[in-house]
Formats: sequence, structure tokens, C-alpha cells
Amino acid sequence: QVQLVESGGGLVQPGGSLRLSCAASLSGFSFASRAWYRQAPGKGRELVARITGASTYYADSVKGRFTISRDNAKNTVYLQMNSLKPEDTAVYYCNGYLSGTNYWGQGTQVTVSS
Repeated sequence: QVQLVESGGGLVQPGGSLRLSCAASLSGFSFASRAWYRQAPGKGRELVARITGASTYYADSVKGRFTISRDNAKNTVYLQMNSLKPEDTAVYYCNGYLSGTNYWGQGTQVTVSS
């Protein structure tokens, strides 16, 4: 059973930066795609960024501020978040897609507040 373990969330002031990491518990395989989603209080889960091969996708709300990357050797995906805004406050979830199955991390809280 593959598990995704996230780290890097926390409290940051507006304009600050955070880097989220998500490592897979098993090695020897590669997800077809990796992604980050987020869910703010009272809202649905939304796709923030996805990386498939060399292609990336970003939600309009984070373009130019967030960068998704992956290290296949470590089976880890990252989300570099710069110029953070209060509206970025949410629980961020890591996702991995493999052979018709979506795998999810437990979520990490990101709070942007002064």
C-alpha cells in the first residue's frame, strides 16, 4: 500500500514563502502524474498544480507564485509557494495518480496571516 507523506506546512506572513514536500512510502515505481490540491474552510477541494512528465498546470490563482517540481529518484513532489496571500490559507493535499488509482496524503495546514 502506497502512502504519501507531506511536510512543510505552517504559519507564514503575507508575502512570505513556504515549500511543501510529499514523499511516497515505497520506491521502485513512478506515478504517472503528481499534483497538489487545497481545501479552504467551507470550500471544496481545488486543484492547485499538477506535473505530468515535463508538463505542468497551475490554477490561475497561483500562476507566477507557485512552482511544482518532482524528484523521481526520491519519488517526491514539491510545491514552492512564494508571495503568499491570506486567501492561500487552506489544507494542502498531495496527490499521485497510478494505474487508475488516485493516492492522497493526509494534508498539511498552510496559514497565511499577519
